Amino acid sequence: MKNKYLEAGKIINTHGVNGDVTAESYCNTPKQLSLLKNLYIRTKEGNYLRLDVKKSAVFKNRVILGFEGFGSLEEAVRLKNSIIYADREDIPIGANEHFIADIIGLPVYDSDTGECYGVVSDVVNYGAGDIYEVTKDDGKKAYVPVVPQFVRKVDTEAGVYISVIEGLL
Repeated sequence: MKNKYLEAGKIINTHGVNGDVTAESYCNTPKQLSLLKNLYIRTKEGNYLRLDVKKSAVFKNRVILGFEGFGSLEEAVRLKNSIIYADREDIPIGANEHFIADIIGLPVYDSDTGECYGVVSDVVNYGAGDIYEVTKDDGKKAYVPVVPQFVRKVDTEAGVYISVIEGLL
């Protein structure tokens, strides 16, 4: 079952005295986060509380957000360090794109032999592109660059299919 709400960013600080906050974006770009009209925070009880975005702007790779009902610095301080979520249905996604949350936990198979190498335990990006962290059955980690030469197919229901060269795993 895919999560309805996906991590979209983190509120890292307040911005000014009128209830605005500064957020770090977990989306592909800060602009993508700034275009969302509704965001959510998780309560201590595990429920999602909707925040209606009244204004947003990208500034220095961060997103400045103003929410309905938050008009003072004191109110904004309560949001500091909160993870913000987006409803997956509010995020446009291309035909060959996938949410990271849907990839983590998928089995990783050899596209030719069907052999299972382990599961995707994380997706990292050090600047040159995404890399799948694969935890093998013995607990060791392997890293697979997400490029067509290695990743042949991603099926969020069945698994990730890769082409292996010597030394990759």
